[in-house]
Amino acid sequence: MSYTALYRKFRPDNFDDVKGQDHIVTTLTNQIKHNRIGHAYLFCGTRGTGKTTVAKILAKAVNCEHPVNGSPCNECAMCKAIQAGTAMNVIEIDAASNNGVDNIREIREEVSYRPTEGNYKVYIIDEVHMLSTGAFNALLKTLEEPPSYVMFILATTEAHKIPITILSRCQRYDFHRITIDTIAARLDELLKIEGVEAEEKAVRYVAKAGDGSMRDALSLLDQCIAFYLGQTLTYDKVLDVLGAVDTEVFSKLLRKVIQGDVTSSIHILEELIVGGRELSQFVGDFTWYLRNLLLVKTSENPEEAIDVSSENMKLLKEESTMLEVETLMRYIRIFSDLSNQIRYATQKRVLVEIALIKLCRPAMETNLDSVLDRIRSLEQQMAERPVQQVIVQNGAVSQPGGMTDAAGDSVLGGKKEAAPVKAAPEDLQKIVAGWRAITGQTSGMFKQMLQKAVPKYNGETGEPILYVEFQDFLGQSYVDNPEAKQELQEVIARQTGKTVEIQMLVANQHQHTNLSRITVDQAIRENIHMDVVMEEDPNEE
Repeated sequence: MSYTALYRKFRPDNFDDVKGQDHIVTTLTNQIKHNRIGHAYLFCGTRGTGKTTVAKILAKAVNCEHPVNGSPCNECAMCKAIQAGTAMNVIEIDAASNNGVDNIREIREEVSYRPTEGNYKVYIIDEVHMLSTGAFNALLKTLEEPPSYVMFILATTEAHKIPITILSRCQRYDFHRITIDTIAARLDELLKIEGVEAEEKAVRYVAKAGDGSMRDALSLLDQCIAFYLGQTLTYDKVLDVLGAVDTEVFSKLLRKVIQGDVTSSIHILEELIVGGRELSQFVGDFTWYLRNLLLVKTSENPEEAIDVSSENMKLLKEESTMLEVETLMRYIRIFSDLSNQIRYATQKRVLVEIALIKLCRPAMETNLDSVLDRIRSLEQQMAERPVQQVIVQNGAVSQPGGMTDAAGDSVLGGKKEAAPVKAAPEDLQKIVAGWRAITGQTSGMFKQMLQKAVPKYNGETGEPILYVEFQDFLGQSYVDNPEAKQELQEVIARQTGKTVEIQMLVANQHQHTNLSRITVDQAIRENIHMDVVMEEDPNEE
């Protein structure tokens, strides 16, 4: 005997077995028990929520010879005939392939004849929104005043496409998405019947992957059982079969994105692709992960708002402190847009990589949420790189150009430089205060050498001559290069509006013994309007 898929094998044959649609089941059973049966029903809802199943059960119930509490007995001849699909008074029509006016005219001609057996002639029209405008018009009169022995059950996933004239003639029932708990409980029940062992975590993931559809969940479970036939179904095995990604990987990826690490983010994606993960599934699951993170960030009781393990909840709470709500909203928006694009894309990987780069580089976008994210990034960089601080530690004063002890002597690599006799002229202080900006305007290797160089002056004479001391022997090539000196002089002139005499030297290769570092404390206070931060040693008395 051929194998029967789980969703067909365990399709409910009475109202008691229908899960997750109690509001509909209760209404229909009450109508049958009190003989208040309507002539036209419209079942709306997403795929796999039980529309066609309930329609068949209702068709059996109204024709059953011995109904039990409004449900069919499944024992009488009518119930068995309808269950087997051989009953002449239950007609199923697929509106997707029978959507013309002629098909509806055939129905209008048939309804004039009473059923040869049973009480009602039931027409189940699936995907009714696919009917043409002419077909809908042809159905109107029959639907409004059918014979007493005729019942119409219309099923659709897109109720908004049905004309209002049809809607007003039907009793409408909306089938809800089935909860994860309900689906998981049903899957557990069926696994015991099938004799298959499975981890609770694996079953719940399959239930979640069903996305509110019992049929989808059963199909996925069937696929997982077939792949690991005769083995215990574990969480990792389910992830392998469905091409899904563990939440720990999402946590790792998100932390790299928060750091703005594009390279590591792309490497994580590469590992997922090599491991055979399906990109559409990855995009959907990561969006769901971000959604959970947003709920943790904004909800007062996140444990009640989302269904995750205690370990994952701990990670989510930790990561929620790393992000602002606006940043999370931007991440969700980018991946929501991606989920719509990737469905029909041929280069899915490229689209996912671009999305990850957008997450890491908010400057690529001009939306308000990306601007807020860019401000957050800049604030973080400023916090990590404080500008121009003087710190007192253990009696020594740390300055941008070096460190001096309490007596004022400069400490460099364990050596002490004599304190300058005269302070550097104000213009030189301004140049040193903006040294990074000045060197950034030079070109090529010269810029790199200048950024490592130490600007000094003659502390004995106090002459306004800027001595640029290269710390690398490679700087010798610029010492004898008048073009390099002229370039630096032109940049300083543009930056400060002053010309200055420059001499270039290489450390430990010149005879000047009176050169001192230029302190910029006063220049900072007067020109940058920034107080010098002083941190005292708490252990110092």
